[in-house]
Amino acid sequence: MAANGSTTAPGPDRILVIKLSALGDFILSLGAFRAIRAHHPDARIVLLTTPPFVEMANACGCFDEVWTDDRPHWLDLRRWLGHIAKLRRAGFTRVYDLQRSQRTGWYFRLLGPRPPEWVGSVPGCSHRYVDPPDAVHITVRNAHMLAQAGIAHVPQPDLSFMRADIGRFAIQHPYALLVPGSSAHRPDKRWPAALFAELAKSLAQEGITPVLVGGPAERDAMRTINQLCPQARDLCGQTDIAEMVTLASDARVAIGNDTGPLHVVAAAGCPTVALFGRASHPIKTRPPAQKVTVLQKPNLADVTVPEVLAAIAELTRDNERGP
Repeated sequence: MAANGSTTAPGPDRILVIKLSALGDFILSLGAFRAIRAHHPDARIVLLTTPPFVEMANACGCFDEVWTDDRPHWLDLRRWLGHIAKLRRAGFTRVYDLQRSQRTGWYFRLLGPRPPEWVGSVPGCSHRYVDPPDAVHITVRNAHMLAQAGIAHVPQPDLSFMRADIGRFAIQHPYALLVPGSSAHRPDKRWPAALFAELAKSLAQEGITPVLVGGPAERDAMRTINQLCPQARDLCGQTDIAEMVTLASDARVAIGNDTGPLHVVAAAGCPTVALFGRASHPIKTRPPAQKVTVLQKPNLADVTVPEVLAAIAELTRDNERGP
C-alpha cells in the first residue's frame, strides 16, 4: 500500500533470457529474442550471455540490459552463490532458458524453493519443453518451446540491424567470402585448406575476389590458402561481427564449414554453400536462410571443388532470378 492508502500499481514484469553460447547457436536464437520482446513489450528484459555476444545483444534492440555470465567452476562455491544471489535479487517474474544446459538447470534449482516461471527443459519448471525423439532444427526447437509459454510466432534470424563501414578493406568487386574455420577441437568439420585454395583459384580465374574471413584459430588454414592462391584477400582476425555482416550483404556468395561465422554470413542474406561432414547435423544446425545449399559427405574431404562450383553456379543463378 502507498503512504496515502491507495494501492500501488505493480511495476513492469522483469524477464530474463539466457543464451550463453556458441556463436552459431546465438545467431540461430535471434528470432526467439525478437519473439520474446514482442510478447513482452512493456517488460524489462535482461539477457544473460557471455562476453563475445554482448555487442550483438546490445545492437539487436531486444534487451534493456545485458549481463555477462562468467560461468564459475562447479567447485567455486563463492562465485556460484554470488551469481545466484544476483539472479534472486533481480526478482525476475519469468525466465526463458534458451541455453537448456546442465549449468542453467542448476540455476533453476538454486533459485528455489519458489523460482520464477521458467520456460526451459529442466524437470520441475513451470513451462517444460521436452526434446522430441527425432532431430529438429534449433529454430524449430525454440519455436516449440516458446509456444508452450504463449508465444505463437518466432521469426527467422535476421542480422540486418548490424552494419559497419568496411571501406578500409577496399575489396575489389565482385567477391566471394570463404570461411575455412571451425572450432579448434573439431578438425573433422574442416574442409581441407588445399581444397579451399583450389576453389579460391577457380573463383579468381572467373574474376571473383576470394576473401578469407575468420578468427585467429584459422590463421594457419588461411595462410595455406593465401600461399596457394595469392589473389585471395586474407582478413584473418580483422573483422568483427558487424563488419562480417556488412561484407556478407554485398558478397556474390559465401562458402564455408559448419561454424559460427558461416551462420553470420547466411543470416546476413548472403547466398551460402555450407560444407558438412559426418560431424555436422544439417537437420539441427543448417543455416535457416532461404539462399543456402548444403553439401554433405561423411568424409568432408570427399566434397570436390567441381561440386562446390556447381552448387555456387546454381545458387547464384537462383539468386539472380530473385526469390
